Amino acid sequence: MQKSPLLTRREMLAAAAALSSGTAWTQRREARPNIVYIMADDMGYADLSCYGRREYKTPNIDSLALRGVKFLQAYANSAVCSATRTALITGRYQYRLRVGLEEPIQYQSKYGLPPEHPTLPSLLKKAGYGTTLVGKWHLGGLPDFGPLKSGYDHFWGFRWGALDYFTHKYGIASTDTDDLWDGGVKIHQACYLTDLMGDRAVEVIGDYAKSGQPFLLSLHFNAPHWPWEGPGDEAESQRIKAMVDHDGGSMKTYAAMVTRMDTQVGRVLKALSDGKIANNTIVVFTSDNGGERFADTWPFSGKKTELLEGGMRIPALFRWPGHIRAGSTTDQVAISMDWMPTLLAAAGAAPNPAFPLDGMNLLPQLTQGIAPVSRRLYWRYHFNEQRALRDGDMKYLKIAGNEFLFNVADDPLERANLKDRRPDMFKQMQQAWEEWNTTMLPDRNDVSSGPLGYADEVADHFGVQRK
Repeated sequence: MQKSPLLTRREMLAAAAALSSGTAWTQRREARPNIVYIMADDMGYADLSCYGRREYKTPNIDSLALRGVKFLQAYANSAVCSATRTALITGRYQYRLRVGLEEPIQYQSKYGLPPEHPTLPSLLKKAGYGTTLVGKWHLGGLPDFGPLKSGYDHFWGFRWGALDYFTHKYGIASTDTDDLWDGGVKIHQACYLTDLMGDRAVEVIGDYAKSGQPFLLSLHFNAPHWPWEGPGDEAESQRIKAMVDHDGGSMKTYAAMVTRMDTQVGRVLKALSDGKIANNTIVVFTSDNGGERFADTWPFSGKKTELLEGGMRIPALFRWPGHIRAGSTTDQVAISMDWMPTLLAAAGAAPNPAFPLDGMNLLPQLTQGIAPVSRRLYWRYHFNEQRALRDGDMKYLKIAGNEFLFNVADDPLERANLKDRRPDMFKQMQQAWEEWNTTMLPDRNDVSSGPLGYADEVADHFGVQRK
């Protein structure tokens, strides 16, 4: 159920004005909304102060909760990054695409998001939106793949999974592994990467505000992903001898990384206000998967790479002035692939019927106060042969050869295994997962690349005639 505190005086005045003009406050819509989708990297469920983090404050990101809705049951499509990004941009289970089996995509991998596949930015672009990605791509490299091939008009950021925050390399400082791009051109720009992303995002918003064109800005931070370097840790970037970074970081450093990202989110929100477009802009803030070394995943157990709740539960905030009750929460179970149908619906754009979406349009629950609906959501991850299914409040989990049945509403820490107490439900969910899995591509461990090159493999998969 969506819950709301008492309205503020400003909200009461806005409601009264809307009612006096004959227009319902929650239904006011003057133009197609702009969309700013902000995604953190490896952020735990409780890493924002509005979700309970105690060691630091995130006032700018928290303001999205104060002025919008906070999800209490949001999931990532995967416990690692590029698989979730595949689901986010396509609105479908990542296991429907060969690229989605790479969890995550490794450097110089031959796999990527096929340009033939419709995406959130390509469908919004078709509907007249300007589309820009600032930050992390991680869905395949040149020459076959990239954001400019998959619906974005503009791209400023990096293509692979992680960068040093100062050298902007995906290897150590002495290597030739620079990965900062402006469109298709590699660039060299000295500054803390989180700040550079904030600079670029503010510039993009200013340009769109002047043009009047509705837009999608995807702002995909690399924070707080390793290497753990705060804005004052340039010496640390020179010390690191391997990007694995086993001995790096601290709680203090992690706090500095998250709070600097919060500062940049504040600049983005100010740019929307300065451009006089904040009231007609949807802002989403979330993460690509659960947290890692220094993250707070309470009240869940597990971390990134695990299908325990802590590896998949993520913060998610949604602000849309005039459409969302300020300070509300929702118990609607949601997942990364829901954002595509939700944002397409808000923009009045349509999905491609040849690529049916697996995600759910969340707008009825968010804007109309419709009660949450029960869902079945599925996951798998090749590491430790993990599989999971959530059905209502119940969750089936298999990891490292062990199987469990949990009620994650009553037992979010996943401690009480109900497999023997409820054998019929356990068997039912186990079978449901198996049946669902037959509708997806085989796990990558069972896939042979075969004699075809990857471009031919993609063309064959989508029935595209190769020249």
